[in-house]
Amino acid sequence: MRHVHFPAQTVAGAAAEPAGPYTVPARRLGDKARWYLPAAVTADFLGTAVPVGLVFDAAQQVRPVYCAVGAALAWTGVQALRRRYAARALGESRGVLTVLHDWLILIGVLAVARVITDESTPRLAALGALLPALLVTVACRKLTYRHLSAARREAQAVSRVLVVGEPGAAEDVIAHLAARTDHPYVVVGVMPVGAGALESGVPVAGRLAPGVPDAPNEDQAAVLGAVRAHHADLVLVAPGARIAGERLRRVAWALHDAGLELAVFPGLVEVSVKRLETLSAGGLAVLRVAPPVRRGVQTLLKSVLDRVGAGLGLLALSPFFLAVVLAIRFSSRGPAFYNQRRIGRDGVPFVMWKFRTMVVDADRLKAELSGANENDGLMFKMRRDPRVTRVGRLLRRTSMDELPQLFNVLTGSMSLVGPRPPLPEEVAQYDEVELRRLTVRPGMTGLWQISGRSDLSWDETIQLDLQYVDNWSFTSDVDVMGRTLRAVVDGRGAY
Repeated sequence: MRHVHFPAQTVAGAAAEPAGPYTVPARRLGDKARWYLPAAVTADFLGTAVPVGLVFDAAQQVRPVYCAVGAALAWTGVQALRRRYAARALGESRGVLTVLHDWLILIGVLAVARVITDESTPRLAALGALLPALLVTVACRKLTYRHLSAARREAQAVSRVLVVGEPGAAEDVIAHLAARTDHPYVVVGVMPVGAGALESGVPVAGRLAPGVPDAPNEDQAAVLGAVRAHHADLVLVAPGARIAGERLRRVAWALHDAGLELAVFPGLVEVSVKRLETLSAGGLAVLRVAPPVRRGVQTLLKSVLDRVGAGLGLLALSPFFLAVVLAIRFSSRGPAFYNQRRIGRDGVPFVMWKFRTMVVDADRLKAELSGANENDGLMFKMRRDPRVTRVGRLLRRTSMDELPQLFNVLTGSMSLVGPRPPLPEEVAQYDEVELRRLTVRPGMTGLWQISGRSDLSWDETIQLDLQYVDNWSFTSDVDVMGRTLRAVVDGRGAY
């Protein structure tokens, strides 16, 4: 949770209200690091120019230097036109899929240039020369993303936000932003509309009247005064019956005329921006929310990836499977594989396979250990579970015990990416919200796997699974699989 503390301040004669534990931070909130832009441009330019120059020189191209500079300018040009160097974009994404998209555009641009200039370097050599540009750019974006994420955990490189809205709505927005650090917003003040208690501890910068004010420009003056007093970069409005329509429009005019930014929270949470579309109907700004993907080309691609990936994985890992089976059998009594009844898509039960990591009577001993459960929800988790064998501890630490689930993926009861497969006793206690997890096939990995695994609370696990169910796409599945490798190597939350 991000903690930023500020003293109570008043605006436009408003009475001071308790500010809770908020105090001024020792260091002023600042902009992103200045090295992000030159680092990105330099990495893109040199990451393209150097390999292209070397390959074209080895291929005895007539003008390798010109070709190298031209390719580098094309790559940086594509990035600039796609606004990857804009201040808003720098450091905000790991960039694997977006960089791949941009790189394919580069290939198209250079293919046209190749025809126009009659360049004769072998196609495979030319394509290979451009591959380092993709890798270097991805590495640079990951570096800036990690640096920016670390800075934001310390409340640096963030935007100072003034929240305006009815007390209940404003408190919800403040709580949601305070609970996460994967965004650039820190709330420095709140302007409630009308009466109502506030418990967040954020300084109250004044209150707006519950109805349309009598004096002209009263709202505008109060909001602008609060922005200046708290040095806010952005006004975030949680609209309601008391702050909407013409009243909100006039506040927006005042802010924009003063060169300030306004954002409106539509009341949606955990909805991917890819599902949102802005429309205009009779002068009304309308936000269309696309339904979750349930059929079509993307679902077909997911099925193909699941079956092909599982088949190739089983084929490639068969020698490893044999080694693990022997290690389990020689280290403890019992079978090498463990099967368990789980609940799949639409509540259909199936048998899930894993390498055995516990003693053979582990299920019987679970009841005796129920008082030592370290999870706050329906799952049972222990960091030092006495039922886990020595080989099993290594398998769990590296997530290799999950590999037999490739058989489940191959047969269609599971997917490579999806929510965690739940136990029947867990599903029996699900409420209406939690049952939504069962609308898609469970996965070998998912957002829960790359976000902390067993270290997550029950509510966090459910939230991540619901986020996946509502917002999944084929490209997001590819991204999760790529990030799973890092999570497995890291090993945090695996026990």
